[in-house]
Amino acid sequence: MTDTATEAQAHGVVITDAAASKVKSLLEQEGRDDLRLRLAVQPGGCSGLIYQLYFDERSLDGDAARDFDGVQVVVDKMSVPYLDGATIDFADTIEKQGFTIDNPNAASSCACGDSFS
Repeated sequence: MTDTATEAQAHGVVITDAAASKVKSLLEQEGRDDLRLRLAVQPGGCSGLIYQLYFDERSLDGDAARDFDGVQVVVDKMSVPYLDGATIDFADTIEKQGFTIDNPNAASSCACGDSFS
């Protein structure tokens, strides 16, 4: 886990080995090496804010980035305070499959886990 030297700012988001492995697998399937995993928060959802997690080729002004063994995770400057200390994980069980975000800054969240306040 090392911060990229080319980015001016780092963020406090971490990604588990399971999630990083899944991201690498998805990027290999896409055949693209120019995409980064972007985590952001946007207004919406039943609790006020929703997470957005997607691949992005753009670099936005003020982006904070960290590299996790070849997986670059970026967060826009407005989302950094909301996501400090958050963990991106990947679950693949009979009950649940997909990426999850554990955010210690969320005072409350909805039952679906997609939004928080």
